[in-house]
Amino acid sequence: MEVFTDYLSTIENPQHRSRMEEVLTWVMNTYPNLTPKIAWNQPMFTDHGTFIIGFSVAKRHMAVAPEKAGINHFADDIVQAGYDHTKELVRITWDRPVDFSLLKKIIAFNIIDKAECSTFWRK
Repeated sequence: MEVFTDYLSTIENPQHRSRMEEVLTWVMNTYPNLTPKIAWNQPMFTDHGTFIIGFSVAKRHMAVAPEKAGINHFADDIVQAGYDHTKELVRITWDRPVDFSLLKKIIAFNIIDKAECSTFWRK
């Protein structure tokens, strides 16, 4: 979690900070082979130099960014979990629980789908 310490300290709301720390810790524990990093002022995880998933904090929600392919692949599951989404991110409002089983599916999909990817972002 050391890589995220400075980022987490910028989150003023203690509940939002705690939620973000919980999610980042879960990703690190569930996927120890992913590389945690800060890029574009946001916490994210990469695999062999390619983006897998990123997170950010907004006033009303935590944003989860798995790239467009991850959103498209799991759009029905995202809606079923009660989350709003755009083409590029999922919004988990602070009053909703985090669906870790959905996060696990999204991350696993990206790891497999990008196994041969040699660029940071999908083309």
